[in-house]
Formats: sequence, C-alpha cells, structure tokens
Amino acid sequence: MMAKRFWEKGIAFECQGTGMCCTSRGSYGYVYLTMEDRRRLARHLKLSTSAFTRRYCKNTDAFFHLKNPKDPCPFLEDRSCTIYQARPIQCKTWPFWPENMNVRTWNQEIKTFCPGIGKGRVYSKQEILELLKQDPI
Repeated sequence: MMAKRFWEKGIAFECQGTGMCCTSRGSYGYVYLTMEDRRRLARHLKLSTSAFTRRYCKNTDAFFHLKNPKDPCPFLEDRSCTIYQARPIQCKTWPFWPENMNVRTWNQEIKTFCPGIGKGRVYSKQEILELLKQDPI
C-alpha cells in the first residue's frame, strides 16, 4: 500500500508577489529554462531566441539556465517579477516542485516563508501531480 501524501486533499496556494520564492533556500539559485521558456521569454522581451539565449543564458551539463545563479534574477526588480506573464515553467510551478513535496520540507521550509501557502484556491491532487511532471530538469 502506498503511503498517503500530505497533499492528498489538495493545497491552497496563491502567489502573493513577494519574490520570496526567488530565494527559497536562502540565496538565489539556478533557474532552468526549457526551449519553450527561452522562446516565450524572447518573444516577451522582443528578442530572437538566440539573442535571448546569448544575453541571459548559460548551458551547464546540457541544461540551459539563467546566467549567474548566485546573483539576483535579472528580471527581479524590487522583489517583483518583471516577466511574470512569461516566466519560466520552473517559476510557474512553484511551490509544487518535487523536492518540496515531502511533509518535512513542506512544513519546515516552504510553509514557513512562502506567504502564498494556505491562501487562494485549492490545487487538487491531480493538478499537483501535473505540475510535478513539468519539472524542467
């Protein structure tokens, strides 16, 4: 018998626009980008995909990510995402990342600093499973 997931009955979440997720582990980190992310962001910024990639991306171990992962995201201004409508899938799926979805991490890390947890609509178990499948790496 499979263990019951703590999110079996869903989780309420609504982004509060605080930018807290951009430093979810106490510092900035890698923002991985799929090909579709790069295309969407390039369109949003009125650049070609190759120009966007040259300007903003680096390839490490066959994965594209935003350059300088230790620095603030180049699209974050005053803790606000300037590309929110076109943001990468990694950002869209927060907080529903595979590494966040165990009860200990959720309760000790995610719930303690993300002000959107417990607010807004309830994401169903099925919706959460779909979001987990979108993990870009």
